Amino acid sequence: MSISPGFTTAEIREFVYEYHAIVHGGKTAWRVERGVSSHTLRRWSDAVFAGDLDRGLIPREASQMTIPSEKRTALAKLRAAEREAQAAEVARLSGRVRELEEANTALGKAIGLLHAMSEEEPAATPTTPDPSSS
Repeated sequence: MSISPGFTTAEIREFVYEYHAIVHGGKTAWRVERGVSSHTLRRWSDAVFAGDLDRGLIPREASQMTIPSEKRTALAKLRAAEREAQAAEVARLSGRVRELEEANTALGKAIGLLHAMSEEEPAATPTTPDPSSS
C-alpha cells in the first residue's frame, strides 16, 4: 500500500504544512476543498513528522501520541523560514533579471547607434593614383 497514490512526496509535504498552518475552524473546509479525507491527511502528517515520507513508509502507531507537538511546531516554523528564504531569493533574482534586461536594452541601443554611425561614413576611402605611373 502506497502512502501517496497520485501525489508526490513534495505535494504531500506541502499539503501537511499548509494544513497545520491553518487556524482552528478552517481545517475541515480546507480538506474538503482539496478532496483529502481526515484519515489520509492524518496518515500523511504521521509520515511527514516521523520522517518516513521520503522512505515511503506508512506509520503504524497512533502518531499524535508519538510525535511531540513541539516537534510539529518546530517543523512548521522551519518550513515557514524556508518559504521566507525562497521568497527573498526570488525577489533578489527578479531584481537581477530586471538589471540584466536594462543592460541588454542599453547594449542594443549602443549597437544600433554604432550601426547608424557606420552607415553615415563614406563607403570607401578615395584612392590615390599610383606614384610610379606618373
